[in-house]
Amino acid sequence: MLDFNHKPNLSEQICARIDGALQSVQAQQTPRNYLGASRLGVACDRALQFEYLKAPVDEGREFSGQTLRIFAAGHVFESLAIDWLRAAGFDLHTETSTGGQYGFSAVDGRLRGHVDGILAAGPNDITAQYPALWECKSLNGKSWKDTVKRGLTLSKPVYAAQVALYQAYMEPQIPGISNNPALFTAINKDTAEIYFEWVPFNGELAQRASDRGVRVLQACDAGELLPRLSHDPTHYECRFCPWQDRCWREVSA
Repeated sequence: MLDFNHKPNLSEQICARIDGALQSVQAQQTPRNYLGASRLGVACDRALQFEYLKAPVDEGREFSGQTLRIFAAGHVFESLAIDWLRAAGFDLHTETSTGGQYGFSAVDGRLRGHVDGILAAGPNDITAQYPALWECKSLNGKSWKDTVKRGLTLSKPVYAAQVALYQAYMEPQIPGISNNPALFTAINKDTAEIYFEWVPFNGELAQRASDRGVRVLQACDAGELLPRLSHDPTHYECRFCPWQDRCWREVSA
């Protein structure tokens, strides 16, 4: 029930202004015109199509100001991790010689990815092979603990596919990077604990993800809708999908 007598307090007033500003900046950004390689581990092919085709999300599923603040905080944690690793003795490169971000482009620019960094060297007392891909994520406490317990591949298959793809596609630019394990870094946003894991290159996973990207692009070109993740609209993945209504109510396939 709406409380028409409610007067916003100071926190609500300022947060509303901050969130409005963030959402305004978000609305002015140019949408991607490519399929992001970081997304090729998600569960549903059709959701990837909607994302690539820039289909409008369902009403009320737009990024909230709070979500945009979470994204921004993730960038801050990544910057901190860069400083921490360098202070610990790692030679970590996050920009190319021309000042751009390391990344790759495939399928005539329709499949792209941008990596967090490249490790060129590290402390002598840490066993490693270089060059190595560096990928960083900030997670809430529950998600971070699950990653520590089960490891990247089981706990975060989307990130695992991302790492494998990056190792494969960066090989022409950084020879040897696909031969060496990537360093995955996860920061607990609640406690600032850090988890590190060496992730050996999984060529089979990289190939599956790459093939999937091509399949999604081809289906989009042909006007063909790929199968949903589930036949049940109440499946938990479907319930959290920003295109749930579009997929289940507007589309008969």
